[in-house]
Amino acid sequence: MISPNDMLPIGQIAKRTGLAVSALRFYENEGLIKAVRTEAGQRQFKRADIRRVSFIKIAQGFGFTLPEIKQRLQSLPDARTPNARDWRVISEEFRTALDARIAVLTRMRDDLDGCIGCGCLSLEKCRLYNAGDAVASKGTGAQLL
Repeated sequence: MISPNDMLPIGQIAKRTGLAVSALRFYENEGLIKAVRTEAGQRQFKRADIRRVSFIKIAQGFGFTLPEIKQRLQSLPDARTPNARDWRVISEEFRTALDARIAVLTRMRDDLDGCIGCGCLSLEKCRLYNAGDAVASKGTGAQLL
């Protein structure tokens, strides 16, 4: 019988998730997943880590950083893989963060029509990158590029 606690070698986890073995080792070094070493020193992961790695990939696809993802995963009891209930909570957090990003991007897109495209980004009118013309004190030219 297949169990989420079954142990799989790192190569199988890589194959199942579509990630390179080096990426899994990086995730382990960052504390996102945890390997168990065999007597021969080989890394093995719980079968449930396939879902955990998939969650990491999905969250990265949404634009979340590894530290942000790690924070969400650390909020789970016993460092377990997100279940359906956890996903509802996390997805609501994601939705709030994504809505805020979408609002900023929409505002930036809509403000592009008024941009003269000179690249200096220190014009008083530029609300995209230089609210209040704060960059003017740094000198002329493209200070933010």
